[in-house]
Amino acid sequence: MEGRQNVSVDRRGQAEAFDAIGRFYDDAFPHKEGQLAAGRRLAEALPPGSRVLDAGCGTGLPTARQLTEAGLTVLGTDISAGMLELAGKNVPAAEFRQIDIADLRADGPNGIGRFDGIACFFSLLMLPRPEIPEALRRLHGLLRPGTSGSEGGLLALSMVEADLDDATIPFLGRTIRVSGYLGDELRQVVRDTGFDIVDETTYSYAPASTDVPPEQQIFLHCRRG
Repeated sequence: MEGRQNVSVDRRGQAEAFDAIGRFYDDAFPHKEGQLAAGRRLAEALPPGSRVLDAGCGTGLPTARQLTEAGLTVLGTDISAGMLELAGKNVPAAEFRQIDIADLRADGPNGIGRFDGIACFFSLLMLPRPEIPEALRRLHGLLRPGTSGSEGGLLALSMVEADLDDATIPFLGRTIRVSGYLGDELRQVVRDTGFDIVDETTYSYAPASTDVPPEQQIFLHCRRG
């Protein structure tokens, strides 16, 4: 793992929660069919060697591993040092840095450069609603536009459909804060931040823990406008 700690004080508690639950996370959320399908679609759309950001990479499973195995050059970022430690072990072929998704930028002293594609699976859930459009604009600014005859500027985005703003919920024995949108509002927010929505898929997903009801997961396949 490289890079200085870059997590806002307001989200330090979020990072600490995921530090604590990292080793349980993949067991609690197995069978990520929607995420695997969206990652596969992103990988297949990009030529080998393309640079891809896994924003909010968690343990590196399944997405960072899936993308590196497809021959892509992957940088994973997350706010949780514990998650990133696991990611480095799970996916040694990728690079990982501890950066808050709200602080991602291409240029400057802590810049991470630009990318041909971005995977952002359930990471925006961790932000208050007022910060989500700005985070999407930052992702837009990290993408290289596609060139004539080739793919590029691609964003694979997922959110849980929910009308929530910075709501406190129990999560694997810890407390975290989450936000969400209903479908139409999510699509509008994504379009307003400069993305074209190419396609959409929806999955009903129930974690392995039986006390949590199924959630509706929305996967948007987007292109930098």
